[in-house]
Amino acid sequence: MITIITSTGNSLQSKFDLRFGRTSWFCVYNSSDNSVQFIENKDKNANGGAGTKAAETIAELNAERVISGDFGPKAKSLLEQFKIQMIIMDGPNKTIGEIINEIKK
Repeated sequence: MITIITSTGNSLQSKFDLRFGRTSWFCVYNSSDNSVQFIENKDKNANGGAGTKAAETIAELNAERVISGDFGPKAKSLLEQFKIQMIIMDGPNKTIGEIINEIKK
């Protein structure tokens, strides 16, 4: 299963980012082979539509679920259309590695 986690940086020590469309990085965690990859959010500074562009990126990565702190209404609607599960987490002090360890349990 591919899970996307919004991240402030591109390492397992990076902090979880509560923002979805404006996150700096997407951590792509694949539980089938335990691989981790970081993809830069190229649309984080877009004048508008950052959330919908982020949702499209998530779909292109074949994600089945995404973990973030909040989803705007347009992004939420698009993720629902793509049948991608949204998990809202309130843990800005957690690292990406800690979240992945929780997923593995």
